[in-house]
This record gives sequence, structure tokens and C-alpha cells, in this order.
Amino acid sequence: MNTVTNEQAILNRIGQIPVFDTLGVEILELAEGLCKARVPKKDSFDGIYESYHGGMLMTAADTIACPAIMTLTGADAFMATTDMNIRFLSACLTDVIVEARVIKFGKTLCPVQVDLFDTSGKHVAVAQVTYMVGLKAPAPGR
Repeated sequence: MNTVTNEQAILNRIGQIPVFDTLGVEILELAEGLCKARVPKKDSFDGIYESYHGGMLMTAADTIACPAIMTLTGADAFMATTDMNIRFLSACLTDVIVEARVIKFGKTLCPVQVDLFDTSGKHVAVAQVTYMVGLKAPAPGR
């Protein structure tokens, strides 16, 4: 696989996925089975304590797991999240740096380890997201 071509194809594909724009994702690194990204802290992402809302951190983890898998499947693969969990370690008061690494690239299931850090490097959460890969394209309008 040509990494440069694949990287550009992945960047083009995720540019078409609305949640990447909504979150303001900045891809920092793409490598085989890895995606590292920055997701800015917006006031609209705050919970009750002016820190990153836990649900938004989980959304960031799920979102960044996707391009990590695409580095193995290619940008046009169809996939869907099957389950996810997260453990919060500390409040996140800054942008979040999300590092997603594929644990195992299986025939149908692909678990991904996701570590989330604040901009000072403090580990704020650890998540695992599992995707089902190799799905058929959904029918239009469904």
C-alpha cells in the first residue's frame, strides 16, 4: 500500500464526514493502524464544570478510531462502531490529543485502543472502540 496515496485518500474521505468538521478535528499523524489527532475544546463541548464533557471525549475517541482503521482497510471501506467504553482519568480543560491504535485487525471486528491527553500531556481518558469492518454499503436514503 502506498502510504502517501493512502494518507491523502483518508484525508479526502474524512473531509466528507460531517462529524470531523463539527468536532474541528486536526489530523496530526497517520501510520499503519494509527491515527493521532487534536480535537479543540469548544465551549459548546463543556459539561457542567467547564471541562470537556465526557460524552464529547467518547465521541472524539470513536471518531479518531475510524481513520486508524482506514489505514488498514483503505479510505473507501464501510465500517460501523459495534461497541465502545471509556474510563475517565482526569478532567480535560484544554484541547484533547487523541491517539488511536488498532489492537487487532480481524476479518469482521477491529478493536482500537484510544488514549486521550490534554495539551500538557496529562492522560485524561482511555477508551476502547470496536468497529465491524467489511460491511456492504448502505442503500441510499436508509
